[in-house]
Amino acid sequence: MKQNRRMKRMSRGGKKTGAGAGLNLVSLMDVFTILVFFLLVNSASSDVMEPPKNIKLPDSTVEAKPRETVVVMITPEQILVQGEPVISVQEVLDSKTAVIDAVKQRLLLQQKKVIGISTKTVAQSREVTVLAHRTVPFHLIKKVMASTTSAGYGKISLAVIQKAKSKG
Repeated sequence: MKQNRRMKRMSRGGKKTGAGAGLNLVSLMDVFTILVFFLLVNSASSDVMEPPKNIKLPDSTVEAKPRETVVVMITPEQILVQGEPVISVQEVLDSKTAVIDAVKQRLLLQQKKVIGISTKTVAQSREVTVLAHRTVPFHLIKKVMASTTSAGYGKISLAVIQKAKSKG
């Protein structure tokens, strides 16, 4: 069968577009690179603070998200500031003073231990987050809170486990 001019033109045009058309991978790689950097930057700033395994926090419904602050943990055995043991719970329960001097001194020392920008903002914020085991008596927590305020930390937050809101 003889090809007319139109059929010849269509066959030439199809070969050109088929060979020249392709996927532009440069722009696709740019998009994925930006996406990876975005995810890396946002994954570093985690809003969830994981409590240690030896502390069982009480449940509560909370609205505010936790900020990065100095952390005071009260386990059934001991009191820790920024993960370092300070004093045993039994010593605090046996003492009659309202302020725990060891906790106060460690918090004052914590203000001076500044390395980097993030620790500087934590130390200057004058905020403390208290993680207390749910079986710790309140008068012990009260002594710890009195010690933090005497060290100059005016804003105290109590850490809890956020439970789902009831739909009612």
